[in-house]
Order: sequence, then structure tokens, then C-alpha cells
Amino acid sequence: MSKIDEKAQAVSEDSANGADDGAGGPIILFFIAGLVVSLIIGWVIFPKVLYSQKRQPIDFNHALHVGEVEDGCNSCHYFREDGSFSGIPKLASCVECHEDVLGESEEEAKFVAEYVAKEREVPWLVYSKQPPCVYFSHAAHVLMAKNDCVTCHGHIGESENSPIYEENRITGYSRNIWGYNMAGIKKNSWDRMKMDDCAECHAETKFDSGVEGGMSTEISRHFDEIAATAFPGTTHKGKGTSVQTERGACFVCHK
Repeated sequence: MSKIDEKAQAVSEDSANGADDGAGGPIILFFIAGLVVSLIIGWVIFPKVLYSQKRQPIDFNHALHVGEVEDGCNSCHYFREDGSFSGIPKLASCVECHEDVLGESEEEAKFVAEYVAKEREVPWLVYSKQPPCVYFSHAAHVLMAKNDCVTCHGHIGESENSPIYEENRITGYSRNIWGYNMAGIKKNSWDRMKMDDCAECHAETKFDSGVEGGMSTEISRHFDEIAATAFPGTTHKGKGTSVQTERGACFVCHK
């Protein structure tokens, strides 16, 4: 037997006898330790670094205002006559009640002094702000699909203080869009506002395309088109009228 064959046989016998078992343990432990450290950095430390915390210019008491107005959320966040959504109230809407300080709240006094008296719009931080390429119709979801505000925005109407606004340092958008669970797990419909969440809701929702009275025929046709594309299989139409509005097309929600 040659020296090469003898050396190969010796190596084979060492392997069979478990001579290399001692090196496997440290490698496995090193791999597990690296995995744990990576998970801690990625799921605990990185989110804390990625998001900066900001406070609203005025600490707004939703519960107090909802109790004072007649029509709940719709009193301030209303639909215009043409069906478009007003969104966050402008200063003009607030001045109707807050031209002068009404109570003893320091936040109200600050609001009147810094914004009402100076006729400056409040630079509110929008928790639900989406990228400019995303098209969202409140009318289609609220007036037609009868969704409650809580479905997407949670119980914000019951809050006495404005939640901390967490801004993504890279994208500039709110953490409410991505969600607070790095694993993507959510318990409520309002925990995230990602495209997957919209698609999931559209797939599960059965929709009645009836339009409330008072809406013009032109607006009704517009809503029907949105319904036909946003809620596939739930209306009488098979498709939209073009590649931009055909069901499932990217241009339905992205402009």
C-alpha cells in the first residue's frame, strides 16, 4: 500500500471514529449566537434607530371634540358636495369654534395664540399619509362600501391625547403605514396600511354598488368604476373601461 493510500485510510478511520466531532459544536454555537444577535439588531435595535419620535404641534383631544359636535367624525372630516373628502380640517373650520379661547386648556390657548391669531395653518403630522403615487378614495370606501372610520384609523376618536408620531428616517412616512410588528403580525385591521392589507380587505369584502341619494349621475358613474376595480367580482361589471381601470391593474390605486 502506498503512503498516499495509507494517509487516506487514516483520515477515513479518524472520521469514522468521530475525531472531528469536537469542531462541530463551536461552529453550531457560533451560528446560533450570530442568528440571535442578528434578530435582536433587526427586530429590536434597528426599528428604534430607524424611527424618530415627534409630537403634534397641538396635543389634540379627539374625545372632547367628538362629544361636543353633532355628527361625530363627519363634523370635521366631511365630504364636500362634489363627493370629495375634506381630510384634515383647515384653520378656517377650527376658527368657527375657536376664534377665542373657550376653556382652560393650555393647548387651546397655544392654538389660538400661535395659529388662529397669526392665521397660520397647523402643520399636522399625518399618521395615514401615503406616497404621492397612491390613489385612495374615501368616498368609495365610506359612502359606498359603508366602512367605518375605525376600520382603517382605529379608535382615534376616543383618544384624549395625540399619539406620538413615529417617522421613518429613510422614507419620511409614519410607522402607522408599516405597522409596529416587525414580523408583519397584526391583530386589528388598523394595525397597518400597506398594499397587502388593502388587497386582503378587498378580497374578503362583499360590496353593494348602490349609491346614496343626492349623488349626481356623473359621480355615481365614477364611484361605480372605482367599485368595479377596487372590489373584483362584487359588481355587475366585468372590467373597467381601459387598461388604467381594468380590474387588478396597477393604475387602479397607483397614479
